[in-house]
Amino acid sequence: MQNKALIVGASGVVGNATASVLAEAGWDVTGLARKPGRQENVTPLVADLLDPASLGTALADVAPTHVFIASWLRQPTEAENIRVNGAMVRNLLDALRPAASVRHVALVTGLKHYLGPFEAYGKGTLPQTPFREEQDRLDIENFYYAQEDEVFSAASRDGFNWSVHRPHTIIGKAVGNAMNMGTTLAVYAAICRETGRPFRFPGVETQWNGLTDMTSANVLAHHMLWASTTPEAANEAFNVVNGDIFRWNWMWQRIAAYFGIEAAPFDGTVRPLEEQMADDAAIWREIAERENLVEPDIDRLISPWHTDADLGRPIEVVTDMSKSRRMGFTVYQPTDDAFTGLFDELRSERLIP
Repeated sequence: MQNKALIVGASGVVGNATASVLAEAGWDVTGLARKPGRQENVTPLVADLLDPASLGTALADVAPTHVFIASWLRQPTEAENIRVNGAMVRNLLDALRPAASVRHVALVTGLKHYLGPFEAYGKGTLPQTPFREEQDRLDIENFYYAQEDEVFSAASRDGFNWSVHRPHTIIGKAVGNAMNMGTTLAVYAAICRETGRPFRFPGVETQWNGLTDMTSANVLAHHMLWASTTPEAANEAFNVVNGDIFRWNWMWQRIAAYFGIEAAPFDGTVRPLEEQMADDAAIWREIAERENLVEPDIDRLISPWHTDADLGRPIEVVTDMSKSRRMGFTVYQPTDDAFTGLFDELRSERLIP
């Protein structure tokens, strides 16, 4: 029987990559989003996860064997994050229940599982690095935990398997995405080259000199494909990273070199991108018009707040992936290649000059 995938959040960084990987593997792929984009070999489906009635109607003729959830909505408080994002997962799985077709649900969360939610990110007592899946949940409310609990409850009720995937910061392409470090840094570098401004690292000394890792959206997509079709991986939570580690004082030089600019020396001063890029909308529009780029609205491309949060963390963040390796997952990508591959793609699609 052909595998039929429903990708929730298909227009985002993770959903976009997952749709490509599954379509290439010969799956029947439906991509659900409030504003789905166009993607080859993917059937678009418009639905609102917060509207159970319309969601049930939209999914009435969809009988997926596998569901990939890579969608969330940021709210002003963590209490609202829990209420809204928990409801989204619950409504989705309730709407799929009548067809009784689902065999596996893959949920994408992230390292806030270990670092805490936005309101307490990187604060308080944190688990020791490298982060490992067997470490307990933090003693604090977290919408990731609420999403997991909705999946666990529905799996127990309806009899499907599940997997939870915890990537580090994701490198991938999606216009309009709320958390997109790769495209943010590409736009920042292009503006620095245009204006002659120094290409300054926006974070803290701990991140500049400490070890870290990241996650390619393509690696994550392959990991979800593997976990959803490997019996030994059923009903497990996994960390997902590229497989290498690096220091930002090295990576910053690599990114600068790609754009043909010099990396400014880091003197320990924190210069958040939200401040550095606060007045760059007009500059970007000029670049876009001159270079015939397809997206002149800088706010559709960058998420400085998210990049600042990652590069401002007070602790070294390294992720252990031994669990997946022991079970046979071997996909690997050097993180500098993930960045340059993304930059090449952004250029080819006329999103950056």
